[in-house]
Amino acid sequence: MRYAFFIIIFLLLQLFSAGAALSLHWWLQPWATPTLEIVLWVSVFAITNILLILSIKRAFANSYRWISGWMLVMHFMLLAALIIGILYGYYVFRASLLGVLTDGVSNISTDVGLELRGFALVIFISLFIYALHSAYVPVVRQLSISIDKPLAKPLRIAVASDLHIGRLFGVAAIDRLRHLVIKVDADILLMPGDIMDDNTDAFNNYNMAKNLAELCSSLPYGVYATLGNHDLYGHERPISQALADAGVHLLNDNVFCVEHQGQAVWLIGRFDNHKRQRVATTDLLARVDTSQPVILLDHRPSDIAEHSQLPIDLQVSGHTHNGQIFPANFIVKAINRIGYGYEAIGKGHFVVSSGYGFWGIPFRLGSRSEIWMITLTPSGAVAEPSS
Repeated sequence: MRYAFFIIIFLLLQLFSAGAALSLHWWLQPWATPTLEIVLWVSVFAITNILLILSIKRAFANSYRWISGWMLVMHFMLLAALIIGILYGYYVFRASLLGVLTDGVSNISTDVGLELRGFALVIFISLFIYALHSAYVPVVRQLSISIDKPLAKPLRIAVASDLHIGRLFGVAAIDRLRHLVIKVDADILLMPGDIMDDNTDAFNNYNMAKNLAELCSSLPYGVYATLGNHDLYGHERPISQALADAGVHLLNDNVFCVEHQGQAVWLIGRFDNHKRQRVATTDLLARVDTSQPVILLDHRPSDIAEHSQLPIDLQVSGHTHNGQIFPANFIVKAINRIGYGYEAIGKGHFVVSSGYGFWGIPFRLGSRSEIWMITLTPSGAVAEPSS
């Protein structure tokens, strides 16, 4: 399976390289010489495969970011070329209907070629700006959920999954999250996994513990989290210790009872399934009073079908990032019962967030950095999500 994955990645990168080289060849065509064309093709494939080798060998820290970034550059080249191709096709079709093509399509290419190349560059740059904005400027998704359980007053739950705290997402992001949860008047913050970006190096080097502690103290009932797969890649203990020291309540295969206006609300947290020995959800439910509200933090949304038959009122998950970069969001949707968003299924309500942070590179296209603001109420009304 591992070798098959590497083969698929290798072939995909070669396809991206061919597409990027073709896109650059078209863009430089008015000025290109035969020698420049050869240099162009060789350079694109050389950059791709050198970065791939460096990433596989882990030649330097976070070497995977370089191949990911280069792949994104090639992806945006292809998207820009695709958009230009569609526009050019529309132009030719419209011109043919109007009888403009008296001298053939080649004349149109001569007339509009430079304008199209200039527009392609604008599209390419715009994609980068938009994707960067989508990664760093979060939105708040509002959701009201009604449950048939005793609840003295509505409970306002903020959810921020997949922070991936690290060098590219740190102090400013934590402070922004604190301002957001205060602004939406949240009672509690839930963080269902991937809190750190693999280790605590940047967290410690930039003294983020102070900012995280301020975030924890800003919520009436505090911050509760469980670990995701990126928190378990060899640095589980230092990550757990750093979060606990900052005031985060870790729920790793554990339960906790929060008292809200004199009413018990049960929180259940599961390890990500990267931890093979994690406790079954049914065993965790045996430790709580399911006649009272039950909220589950489960990093991956892989067990939603099973959980929908259990007495769980609300499950919050992340992991998928809603694909992060288009068109991966379609893949995420195809392989998950809920790849992103909210749905009421069976006995419970399920929210899968695209995440507050990002993985690898600070870009999102077709997804958005976000937090969910979920209001849990004790009535029979139907939940209606809104942005």
